[in-house]
Amino acid sequence: MSQPVKVKVSLPILAAHIDHSLLHPTLTDAQITTGLLLCKQHSVASACVKPCSVPLAAEMLAGSRVKICAVVGFPHGSSTAATKMAETVEALDAGATEIDMVVNVGKVLSGQWHYVEHEVNAINRIVTTRGGVLKVIFENDYLQDEHIRKLCEICTELEVGFVKTSTGYGFVRQDSGMYSYEGATTPHLKLMRASAGPGVQIKAAGGVRTLDDLLHVMSLGVTRVGATATEAIMEEARRRGIGDEEIEVEVKRSDGANGASC
Repeated sequence: MSQPVKVKVSLPILAAHIDHSLLHPTLTDAQITTGLLLCKQHSVASACVKPCSVPLAAEMLAGSRVKICAVVGFPHGSSTAATKMAETVEALDAGATEIDMVVNVGKVLSGQWHYVEHEVNAINRIVTTRGGVLKVIFENDYLQDEHIRKLCEICTELEVGFVKTSTGYGFVRQDSGMYSYEGATTPHLKLMRASAGPGVQIKAAGGVRTLDDLLHVMSLGVTRVGATATEAIMEEARRRGIGDEEIEVEVKRSDGANGASC
């Protein structure tokens, strides 16, 4: 019988793994303001916002430890490289210090690796020159394992800060005609951790909705998650006796709920 998987956690450790997501297109300024206050309350790693919300986030999070993360080329990654570069500069000028950029998925599927590498390199240079961190979003639901491996190799060579599974909006048409997505799956997270160099961190996005989900992906080597359920996750942690002091807890879903999805 295999030994139980355990991770060391505390409320600050959990919060430091969370990029609180405020990306839905219908969010009003009032709802974004509420979300930013939640980010401050829990001292999460970052508030992940749409480009138009960066000035508001900069104003509200001034003086806090919460970083401002702006998405670029979101959610489909199909903007030109020049447009993504301009969007990145504008976000950094407005106060962002982290950029989550979506790769050009069509170019990835076409095997246009020179194009993909050039684009990622250009954005990464802009971000790192300004002291920021780039996270490259793959949108794994659209990709095969060989695409994920190659993207991890490119990001490792370019010394990108993070590789990220999904936008949360990469819906795939199913045989039934309905659209859905899996997001961060156990096999993909394991593949990304194995394929990316040790200097590249992993961000899981899409499907991390509970404390058990978060603990599970942490056990796979994930150091950031994109989450909308931050409040529920932190409240569940408190109910389970997790506080400010570091403790060791058992991961209940060490192989994922069904061996595939987180």
